[in-house]
Amino acid sequence: MLELDLQVATEAPIPDEARFRQWCELALRQRSAPSELTIRLVDETEGRELNRTWRHKDYATNVLSFPADVPDEMLDIPLLGDLVICVPVVEREAAEQGKTVEAHWAHLVIHGCLHLLGYDHIEDEEAEEMEALERELLAELGHPDPYADDE
Repeated sequence: MLELDLQVATEAPIPDEARFRQWCELALRQRSAPSELTIRLVDETEGRELNRTWRHKDYATNVLSFPADVPDEMLDIPLLGDLVICVPVVEREAAEQGKTVEAHWAHLVIHGCLHLLGYDHIEDEEAEEMEALERELLAELGHPDPYADDE
């Protein structure tokens, strides 16, 4: 079961909540426990401020993942964490990369959820595992390989 809190802090057009739920459930299906997460959709000002505060990078990025780092015995909810997605960056990247906005949204939500599950892409081996899973999940949705142009 997924408890999704979708927070919209932008005027830009976004996919409907059912799509976000579908993408999250697909990414989280390997987790047998219930999951609670928040997705906050922001503009570039908030996205830049959060990236500067938490990653010390002075630009808005597409998705930030904030895994819940609270011992299970301190919570009575299955809190996974938060995703912050910068809507204008998603739209711009999709256009620059020649992808549909829908496919890019799906990719970034799945990517962020995998981070909340502990996947990472700093080391090459970890990146290969995470990217392979992203490819598989996106293919189930009928979306092309998001890394095809990187190879």
